[in-house]
Amino acid sequence: MMPAIPTLRTRRLVLRPMIEADFPAYRNLMASPRSTYMGGPFDEARAWGLFSHDIACWTLFGHGGLMIDVAATAECVGQVGINHGPLFPEKELGWLLYDGFEGQGYVTEAAVALRDWAFAELGLPSLVSYFDPANHRSIAVAERLGAVRDDTAPRQDPEDVVYRHFPPGTRG
Repeated sequence: MMPAIPTLRTRRLVLRPMIEADFPAYRNLMASPRSTYMGGPFDEARAWGLFSHDIACWTLFGHGGLMIDVAATAECVGQVGINHGPLFPEKELGWLLYDGFEGQGYVTEAAVALRDWAFAELGLPSLVSYFDPANHRSIAVAERLGAVRDDTAPRQDPEDVVYRHFPPGTRG
């Protein structure tokens, strides 16, 4: 039986299930230089595979991707997700933000909400985030979230920097 995909709300955001209409903006980001730190740019077929993976994780693992909408406008500004499967050695808290929405705290707010949901609902001992070492902006988000660098963690790419997230009030 497929688990219910949650809709999470924060002060400014709605994190909602992905729908097919979200794909064009996602595809455009994945085809752009903004996807460089995620292994891109990707062609449309590979972008569709990644998009579908984020949805399929809900059925397979009880977690996956959620789109980030600004509550006041319903504008979609990016995605946050918990990934796993053969692409990720551990459950990974990841995010992406569409061009023009940087510097407003959307990713941090969304990642806190999904991280806290995952710890409460899935009972995980920790999550990781994988980064290209040059992705300083996302590393800064992980540090704002309280994640700590974990040089002993398995990685999907040997060059990745890994940050580990623990449930609020713990340090593992």
